[in-house]
Amino acid sequence: MPDPVSNSKYADRYRVGAGKKILLKEWVTDDKDKPVTREEGEDILKADILKLSEIQEKLYASNRYSVLIVFQAMDAGGKDSAIKHVMSGLNPQGVTVTSFKIPTHQELEHDFLWRHYIVLPARGMVGIFNRSHYENVLVTRVHPEYILNEKLPDIRAVSDIGHSFWENRFKQINHFEKTLADSGTVILKFFLHVSKKEQKKRFLERIEDPAKNWKFSSGDLKERSLWKDYRKAYEDMLENTSGSHAPWFVVPADDKWFTRYVIANIIVHELS
Repeated sequence: MPDPVSNSKYADRYRVGAGKKILLKEWVTDDKDKPVTREEGEDILKADILKLSEIQEKLYASNRYSVLIVFQAMDAGGKDSAIKHVMSGLNPQGVTVTSFKIPTHQELEHDFLWRHYIVLPARGMVGIFNRSHYENVLVTRVHPEYILNEKLPDIRAVSDIGHSFWENRFKQINHFEKTLADSGTVILKFFLHVSKKEQKKRFLERIEDPAKNWKFSSGDLKERSLWKDYRKAYEDMLENTSGSHAPWFVVPADDKWFTRYVIANIIVHELS
């Protein structure tokens, strides 16, 4: 079996360099250059899950740092299954998983980062965001009319939302994350990069398999029709918000076992 440590190259292979121009068509969704077979990868994943448990114990004992892991993806990108499998060895008492849905009325009465602030992990804890504050430069970028719900002083109509608005929002997010990092929060962000073809396959599985029906809604098809708009929004997000204190990793997501293997490998590498 390959040595898990030797494959720590994934941290660099899939890392988004600060300020790097991003075209997602140049990033693979199914890495054909896999260094391991599926069986080997699953064995290494088990070993990495044990390592994550050890890292969590040290994190809690030191009570000096916290860890925030962010997952973003197109619909059916595999966020839920990645979290379920990769984090399966962690002590649930030291982990919080927050899935962010459409903002509530109460949340809209505050700034867009408020609902994320209040669920950040305390020292010694691990926090996982299933979707995150980045929805505010993704969904709202594709549907700018949603910004009007925030009742911002200078935004009265969609026509008021220009390029400078998004530049400023990226700056706000970067400042938010830099403040967290300076205070001891280790931030790792994963974009699970799934192809449109694989997304279609997974949607069909959700429709045809009664056990998966609950995962599918008609709204998924509407959002799928906006694939190019979302891809552009993700490219801008990755270009503007990846830094040494809070890096993005673009992980191939067409093959779920490989996605989980890579994510676990990167987390262990970055936290060791």
